[in-house]
Amino acid sequence: MVQRVSTGSPFEATFGYSRAVRHEDTVYVSGTTGYDYATMTMPESVGEQARNALATIDKALKEAGSSLEDTVRVVYYVGDRSLVDEVVAAVGPVFKDIRPAASMLIVQMIEEGMKIEIEVTARIGAATSHS
Repeated sequence: MVQRVSTGSPFEATFGYSRAVRHEDTVYVSGTTGYDYATMTMPESVGEQARNALATIDKALKEAGSSLEDTVRVVYYVGDRSLVDEVVAAVGPVFKDIRPAASMLIVQMIEEGMKIEIEVTARIGAATSHS
């Protein structure tokens, strides 16, 4: 079974991708920026961008029958090395008890105001089996 999840973002239609794709018990979430869909703006703070991205990711995971607690891998794409401490402060509390495999890369973002993009892979039921 394959299930595709869309947030309704115009970016998904324009670029031709799904926010998340569930295949059996695994959910792959596309790279997600900190865009605030309620205000249709990108916050200035990388911490706020990270929190927005995680909220968007969690919503997509829930629609696919999962949640952030089921995350087994996370990749952070950060626009500048100087932002790392603020990113860690925003995401650390979310993942401190989940402890997924993780990578952080310093990259050039596709738009000026973007400072972070987060990509996760979740396995449905992982939250009940981690220690």
